[in-house]
Amino acid sequence: MSLTNIAGTAFRDVKFKDCKMLGLRFDNCNDFGLNFGFENCILTHSSFYKKKIRNTSFSNSQLQEVDFVECDLTSAIFKNCDLTGATFNSTILEKTDFRTSRNFSIDPEINRLKNSKFDSSTLAGLLSKYNLVIDHKT
Repeated sequence: MSLTNIAGTAFRDVKFKDCKMLGLRFDNCNDFGLNFGFENCILTHSSFYKKKIRNTSFSNSQLQEVDFVECDLTSAIFKNCDLTGATFNSTILEKTDFRTSRNFSIDPEINRLKNSKFDSSTLAGLLSKYNLVIDHKT
């Protein structure tokens, strides 16, 4: 399902599993009762712009170049996800779990991160704007 028009579509208690969904505009779907999860999915170039998707689970998924600008992702779980190029700007990420995900770049100065969870090996993703060289000792 790529570049499909889902404007106005209602997703209530939907679980996407093993799906390839490129460039979907979830920002245009119906907000009423919006509740979904993603497992083993490819969501490259999709958009969740300004969506309130609290408690959403993204598991073992590719979220490359996904737009999470101004989303409310409170208590969301990103389990083993690739977030290369994903955009977080004015995003609510409170209590969000990033511990097993990788390749994210999140600016703590422009996003809300209170009580978010990160693994120490991925903390560089919170400092990327500073162009620091961070060594990981094993």
